[in-house]
Amino acid sequence: MGRLAAGRDVLDCFCYSGGFTLSALGGGARSVVAIDSSAQALASAKRNLALNGIAADRAEWLAADVFEALRKLRREGRQFDLVVLDPPKFAPTSKDAVRAARGYKDINLNALKLLRPGGLLATFSCSGGVSPELFQKIVAGAAADAGAPLLLRERFRSGPDHPVRVEFPEGEYLKGLLLERS
Repeated sequence: MGRLAAGRDVLDCFCYSGGFTLSALGGGARSVVAIDSSAQALASAKRNLALNGIAADRAEWLAADVFEALRKLRREGRQFDLVVLDPPKFAPTSKDAVRAARGYKDINLNALKLLRPGGLLATFSCSGGVSPELFQKIVAGAAADAGAPLLLRERFRSGPDHPVRVEFPEGEYLKGLLLERS
């Protein structure tokens, strides 16, 4: 994240305790807007920023529902060079996939409308009920609806310390895409 964020204006959605925000600022991001619905999580993120000796003047913290905040940022005409979407689990099982797909499409669609041409979208899912292939299709649908052509730069999956049992495909719940808006 630090390397990707250098010199960019970053939007970190569902920031929780600020891992992506700290990495972005530590890597030289111009600014970060960090959003989470939990005031307690944001307080923890601010403490983490201070504990890591990172100046707070480049960070803006918003305690808000991310779905609503993305729409508000659009109305305000805000734009970003890098958007991170790392939401909580939307679909614990495959029976929740349809409902989850709506949520993933909504946040990705609105994030893409905030992304400058040439900007990067790092979008993630930790839902076991959404396969990596379905997740990519959802994001592709959001890109089509947003009129935002995307180039796939990288796929993210769980590391070797998180093996997946073949008889339990939902164990492959960690997935992500790094996309460039062309």
